Amino acid sequence: MSGGHAGGHPRRGHEEEPEEHENHERWLVSYADMMTLLMVLFIVMFAISQVDQKKFAALKTGLSAGFGAPIAMLPGGDQLLDPGGGVAPDSVNLAGAAQGKAAQFAIYPGRDVNPKAVTELADAQNKASVRQEVTNLEQAREQLKQALKAANLPKAATFRFDQRGLVVTIATDQVLFSSGDATLLAEGKKILSALAPTLLKVPNMLSVDGHTNSIPISSGRFPSNWELSTDRATGVLRYLASAHHIPVTRMSATGFADTKPLASNNTPLGLVMNRRVEIVVIANVDTSLGKAVAEQAAQDDQGAAAGPPAKQQDADKVAQLQAAAEKAAAAQLAAEKQAEVARQAAAQARKAAEEAAGSTAGSTAGGG
Repeated sequence: MSGGHAGGHPRRGHEEEPEEHENHERWLVSYADMMTLLMVLFIVMFAISQVDQKKFAALKTGLSAGFGAPIAMLPGGDQLLDPGGGVAPDSVNLAGAAQGKAAQFAIYPGRDVNPKAVTELADAQNKASVRQEVTNLEQAREQLKQALKAANLPKAATFRFDQRGLVVTIATDQVLFSSGDATLLAEGKKILSALAPTLLKVPNMLSVDGHTNSIPISSGRFPSNWELSTDRATGVLRYLASAHHIPVTRMSATGFADTKPLASNNTPLGLVMNRRVEIVVIANVDTSLGKAVAEQAAQDDQGAAAGPPAKQQDADKVAQLQAAAEKAAAAQLAAEKQAEVARQAAAQARKAAEEAAGSTAGSTAGGG
């Protein structure tokens, strides 16, 4: 049995596992991925190239108007894209791309503006405003003179024009105040009461300025002329506000001591003239036009001395200036209307741009 077993079937050992075959087609997976990505890329590029030119033109117009840039960039083609759908060459004309009215307004908005004409109109407006203000101040001067005359005080004040406006000068020496004092005298109150109704009626700001001569002062109340001049100015202001109800918001008070003399302090007359209080009716014009106010007032005084012909010429000049100012106002109104039209067109362009962006996004999603 043992021999038969030995001579019979051989003993089965371990069976060998079959050898795995190498996959030589793995590259197809990467290739397929690459082809898929390339296909998606070209589909997206194709979708982007299909731009609605009308909506794109509206988008371009809206952006140009919104950022304030000129619409027309370069003369040339009428569209950003050429008929084949590719990018156009360097020469483009964004102005011609829009089909509607949005692109018809203000191509190079400032090209028709004449700087010289604008300057002339501005000068005419300034001259007209100066002329009108000087006329108002001259009327106030005549009313103040008449008020003093009615109060039997025709020489209580003098009048002149400077760059600030109409200056009413009242001598303080034994008129408004006693020497070295800041208490209003009865005569001074009478003068101020005569002037107050007209000062209350005019709409201008009022500046009350106190001045002294060069004679020094040193007392317990007034250590120097600065305190004396300031106290006199504020005393006049308080009287006008309390007794005649001129609003304090329209008035200011300043002391100048002896820094702004009208005449030399070396003569008795100069000492009297420099001791004064001035009520300045400030001109209602830009401060840069103050010199023009003084010059115009001086010309008016010369015209009055020259007689009616000079006055007539001045009246004609005023009419011309006013006509020029009205023309400037009309031009400004027209410019504002054009700006409003531009804003409306820009709003429409922005709306069209939003629609164009939505359309492009939809095309891209559909292509993918």
